[in-house]
Amino acid sequence: MMECAREKKLVLLGRFGAAHGVRGEIRLQSFTADPLAIVSYGPLTDESGARAFRLLSVRPQGKDMLVARVEGVTDRPGAEALTGVELYLPREKLPAPEEDEFYLADLIGLRAEMRDGTLIGPIVAVRNFGAGDILEVAPEAGGETLMFPFTKAVVPTIDLPAGRVLIAPPAEVEEDEAG
Repeated sequence: MMECAREKKLVLLGRFGAAHGVRGEIRLQSFTADPLAIVSYGPLTDESGARAFRLLSVRPQGKDMLVARVEGVTDRPGAEALTGVELYLPREKLPAPEEDEFYLADLIGLRAEMRDGTLIGPIVAVRNFGAGDILEVAPEAGGETLMFPFTKAVVPTIDLPAGRVLIAPPAEVEEDEAG
């Protein structure tokens, strides 16, 4: 079985978009706190770790996008071949988070529990479909994964040393489960 990003403790830093122009530049969505800082992390890899990418330069384009020049990519077809590739960095190469901060990757594998201590299951992913982060939890009893909005109201406590998060599902979820 291929090792996935969470098993290798990789952190997703960005995603290549469409080619930009004819000289090999490519659009880049950066997930770093300072989007332009993505170039300073050194070589990034794809999820498998098989391909490495060195960003030579990045510049802003619009509100949420960058344009990047990638080492070895000199034409549009080369840039087009990278469309959709996600860029990762090993967790240990990132600086330690400040007190009361964490990387989303640090949540993978934590136990999700209800406020009364009832185990829901482990967090298997942190997703974002455009409306905010969502914790994906594999129910201890099996079945389809559960999705919880990653907000302070729904996830009031994150206890990294204890390896758990507390979940307070919205009232409509609790009512659905009861009905």
